[in-house]
Order: sequence, then C-alpha cells, then structure tokens
Amino acid sequence: MLVERDPDATIFTRFLPARNLSEAGGAWFRYYQKWEGLMLDRVDPSKVDIVPELKRYAPPAAIVDKSVYSPWFGGNLATLLKTRATHTIVVTGGETDVCVLSTVLGAVDFGFRVIVVHDAVCSSSDAAHDAMQLFYGQRLSQQVETASTEEVLDSWGARRRV
Repeated sequence: MLVERDPDATIFTRFLPARNLSEAGGAWFRYYQKWEGLMLDRVDPSKVDIVPELKRYAPPAAIVDKSVYSPWFGGNLATLLKTRATHTIVVTGGETDVCVLSTVLGAVDFGFRVIVVHDAVCSSSDAAHDAMQLFYGQRLSQQVETASTEEVLDSWGARRRV
C-alpha cells in the first residue's frame, strides 16, 4: 500500500455531501434531489469518512475535505501542496471517472507532475473506468503519467537509495 511507505506525504481528500437540500446549490441541488439519502443529515457519518484501513494513517497524513468533486475548488489543497514544495502528485482513489478525473485535471492546470496509479483507482462503472484509463494514458499522455503501484514503490525505493 502506497500510504504505508510515506504517510507524512499523503493527503486524503474526503467528499462531504451537503447537509440538506437547502445547502445544495446549482446542479448539486438536482443531484441531491435524486440522491437525498446521501446528504449528511440522513447518512451515517462513517459512510462519508475515510475507510478505517486508511484513516489510521491520519495523522500524519493530512485530510482535505471537499463538497464538490474537485479538491481544488474551495479548499486548501493547492496551498498545502505549495507549502510542502510538492512537484509531483501520485493519484489513487475512486471514482476514476469523477473525483479522480477532477483531481487529475486540476493538478495539470496547477502545473504539477501527475502520476495516476492505474491499479489503485476504481469506479462503480467498469466501462467508465476503462475509458478513463485510456484517456489518462493516451489523450493526456503529455501531462499525465500512469504507473502501477509496484512501479511507484520501486521508484521510491530507488530514489531513496541514491
């Protein structure tokens, strides 16, 4: 697991839905009308938290909360990364075609080197996941790299031995 190698360098992003319909604006209002059971005042808080297997790393891993798909909008992710003098972002998580996509595109826009760990992203839609893997590897190939978990860990090990 990547986080085990360097929890201090890890940042989890956590999607926190609107508390109720009155907090949902724009297109999110329509979304929550359809998925009312996902709003914070109706869902078990543990369902929107980081899974226990990963949460045990925070701290030292940081947690950035977000209320939209993008972790770059309305949060402190960019500032946190700049404060840490980060140049490369290794992206894992779900959904490959929603939150991961939003994270990747924002990271590119901010000028970070972006590596999507292809065996550490997932989606509830296999077809969309497969399409995004192709998109990252082909359409964005000049701005986004893809690698396996093993390749990332091997490169970290090689970097530390130098």
